[in-house]
Amino acid sequence: MHGFLAALRSELFVARHTLGARLVVLLPITLVLLQYLFTRLGEAGEAARDNLLGSNSFDEQLASNAWGYFVDGLTTGLTVLGLLLVAQAAYSFSADRDTGAIRHLVIRSSSRPAIVLAKLAYLHLLALCSIVLLLIGSYLLSAQFWEFGAVIEDGFELIGEAEIREEISLGLRLALAPLPAAIAFGLLVSVAANTSTQAVVSALGLTLALDILKGMLGNVANYLYVSYQPSLIDQSYLQEVSRLVRGYSDVLIDDRLLQLNTWVPIPALVLFIVASLVIVNRRSL
Repeated sequence: MHGFLAALRSELFVARHTLGARLVVLLPITLVLLQYLFTRLGEAGEAARDNLLGSNSFDEQLASNAWGYFVDGLTTGLTVLGLLLVAQAAYSFSADRDTGAIRHLVIRSSSRPAIVLAKLAYLHLLALCSIVLLLIGSYLLSAQFWEFGAVIEDGFELIGEAEIREEISLGLRLALAPLPAAIAFGLLVSVAANTSTQAVVSALGLTLALDILKGMLGNVANYLYVSYQPSLIDQSYLQEVSRLVRGYSDVLIDDRLLQLNTWVPIPALVLFIVASLVIVNRRSL
C-alpha cells in the first residue's frame, strides 16, 4: 500500500508527543492501582471491625488469595481500555482531517487507504503497550497486596493454581478478541463523521448504547462483538473467571458462547475496515 510506512512513522512520532496516547497506555493500570488500594483499605476495615465485635464474618483465607483480585484488575483495566481506544480511534482520523494533516500526507506521500490502515496499526500497537503494562502491573500489584495460591476452604482445595492459570488465560484471550473490532468501529466513525467532536461523541455514545441494550436483545446479542467485551454492564467470560478463581462452583459455561466469542468479532472487524476504506475514498478531505 503506497505510503503505509510513512503514515505509520508519522503516527508513532505524533504519539510520543500527545496526551491521548499516554492516557490510553497509563490510565487503565492507574485505575487498577486505585481499585486495589480502596479494596485493601476496605478489607482492613472489615477485619478490624470483626476483631472488635469478636465475629468471623470476614473469611481472611479466601480474601487473601490474589488470583481473584488479579482478574478484577484485568476486567477494570480492559473495560477502561476499550472505551479509551474507541475514543482515540474516533478522534484520530477526524482530528487530522480538521487540522489538514490528512491532506498534507495525501499530497506528499500516502494514499487514503494507507493512512487508514496505518492508523489502525498504530492503534493496535498502542493497545498492545497498554495491555502488556496492565498485565504486568496488575500481577505485581495484586501480589504486593495479597498472596497467590490455590483456593482452599476448610482444608479442601476447591481449585488448584494450574486450573486457575488456565481459566485466566482463556478468559483473557476471549476478552481481547473483540478489541480489534472495537478499534475498527471507532475508526469507521472517525472516517464517516464531519468533525472530531462529532466522531468521539458518536463512537462512545453508540458503544455505550449497545452495551446497555445488549441485555434486551436476547439471542441476537450473541452475534454482537460488544457482548463479549469487558464493559460497564459486563457479560464477558472474564467476569465469570473472576468467580471461578474464587472457588464458586455455580458458574455455568456454555461452549457455544465461547465459540461465538472467538468468531463473532472477526467478521465485524473485516466489515468495519472495508467500510472505512470505501468511505475514505469517497469523502472529501
